[in-house]
Amino acid sequence: MIPAMKRMEKAVIVGAGAVGAAYASMMDDHSPGCVSLLADGERFDRLSRQGITVNGRRCRIPLIRPREAVPADLVLVAVKFHDLPRAVEDIRGCVGPETAILSLLNGISSEEIIGARYGMERVLYGMVVQIDAVRRGSEVVYTTPGFIHFGEARNAPPSERVLAVKEFFDRARIPSRVPEDMIRDLWWKFMLNVGINQASAILRAPYRVFQRLPEAKSLMDAAMREVMLISRARGIHLDEADMARAHEPIAKLSPEGKTSMLQDIEAGRRTEVEMFSREVVAQGETYGIPTPVNQTLYWMIRTLEKERELGDS
Repeated sequence: MIPAMKRMEKAVIVGAGAVGAAYASMMDDHSPGCVSLLADGERFDRLSRQGITVNGRRCRIPLIRPREAVPADLVLVAVKFHDLPRAVEDIRGCVGPETAILSLLNGISSEEIIGARYGMERVLYGMVVQIDAVRRGSEVVYTTPGFIHFGEARNAPPSERVLAVKEFFDRARIPSRVPEDMIRDLWWKFMLNVGINQASAILRAPYRVFQRLPEAKSLMDAAMREVMLISRARGIHLDEADMARAHEPIAKLSPEGKTSMLQDIEAGRRTEVEMFSREVVAQGETYGIPTPVNQTLYWMIRTLEKERELGDS
């Protein structure tokens, strides 16, 4: 039992990409009726027609439009960074006085963006580690469900609200952890993503390349090291041990799995490069720390995006 905190029964997920669909299916498998997908416009129509298929199983998860939404116990935001402003407005009807909002976006800024609209007292920090979900059209495949790391900025001890969300995830058999220092963990995941997402996108490389080739690992490390140096200036103090630890989840992923950014490049979708290398460059300028690797990665990935745009025109 969660003391002085009601049991969470209803969750809404906005974002039916690889991560959002994978976790929606897990919730639907083990706690039927507890989750709905929020969508509107073309996305609502597409999901209504095609649904989502996860690991070969067609999931019939209820769809709701933003104008039809009622307050939920938990709102999970699992969209791409460039879709976040729209998602922040779309979840308005889902947010009531007791609603917890948990961002599963990569990066280090989505929580503050959501909190500016609904108040940081409703927002939990979150990140997903070690999931290898891949989306192809309306189909999502994963072999490793990963872990949702979440909580308040500090969790020593966890709040009643965090414990209520943990109990909900446990009931849905979604692996989750509550770190004592969530901000440090968030920056560690940001460092990992800056390295693996961008290097994989440029090299067009699945995880096996980073599991086997030291040259690929070195490119990843070069991008991560700039984040580590910025974190020290921010008082977060990531170190070389944290960089070494960033390779551990990659070693456990499916060798043929692909990062979200590589999937975006291959599918001709807009990437989240602004949230990764562009953010690193901006932070470097603020703290007087050179970021030549991330500046180069930004130019390269934006060139790939613009090359696609030229081809579509």
